[in-house]
Amino acid sequence: MLDVRDDMVIGAGLMAGAANIIMQLARPGVGYGVVESRVDDGNVFKHPVKRTRTTLTYLAVATLGTEEERQAYRRAVDKQHRQVYSSKQSPVKYSAMDPRLQLWVAACLYKGFEDIYHVFAGRLEPGELDAVYRAAAPLGTTLQVREDMWPADRAAFEEYWNSSLEQVHIDDTVREYLYGIATLRFMPRIVSLLFGSFNRFVTTGFLPQRFRDEMRLTWTPRQQRRWDRLMRGIARAIKPLPRFLREFPYNAYLWDLRRRLRTGRPLV
Repeated sequence: MLDVRDDMVIGAGLMAGAANIIMQLARPGVGYGVVESRVDDGNVFKHPVKRTRTTLTYLAVATLGTEEERQAYRRAVDKQHRQVYSSKQSPVKYSAMDPRLQLWVAACLYKGFEDIYHVFAGRLEPGELDAVYRAAAPLGTTLQVREDMWPADRAAFEEYWNSSLEQVHIDDTVREYLYGIATLRFMPRIVSLLFGSFNRFVTTGFLPQRFRDEMRLTWTPRQQRRWDRLMRGIARAIKPLPRFLREFPYNAYLWDLRRRLRTGRPLV
């Protein structure tokens, strides 16, 4: 019997982070909401550490936190999201408080979560997939997504996902922004120079082909074999680790959130 909780969060899944951001921002309303955001301290190119903390804390509290902690974090994030909306000059209309856009973001988070599970914890049977889907539901319902909006089961999610792909489009403006994330341009220059190409390779491997095409990223069978070997090696390395090490750094971000709640410090 699959112990879903035992492999609920895998720290190595951070390698898929840029790919998941690309998937989220492939919906134009989300993409321009991020590119044009008025929330300066949420800009990953200006405040990479704080932006990373905010995102990873959300994932940590959604998957590992209590309902009270999720509600507290939701209120904090809502304050930021209320400042993100389109202007007359925006090429698309958007609002970060739009539950339909939040549903897409949540679906991407879940899709990435599932892919990470497959890569690092093993391929899942249909019944196991349903168990993982139920356990990961807070990824969808912690922010603006109402419970009745979140697909009822894994089959309904697949139907939503496939129909939503019709709305995926990445234009030159958003593509340039996302390419900078894939190549770590938001990090110190030395980091981008040393690891940017590798991160682009890993990111491209995690992307479904539809999103590779939108990003104009090539992917060959040889690259796929290299990527598969790398992921198998990482999976073998993390499998024997105790859970607290497999969950790092998400458990550390959850600890930080709880400390901030106790001391009254800002959550985001």
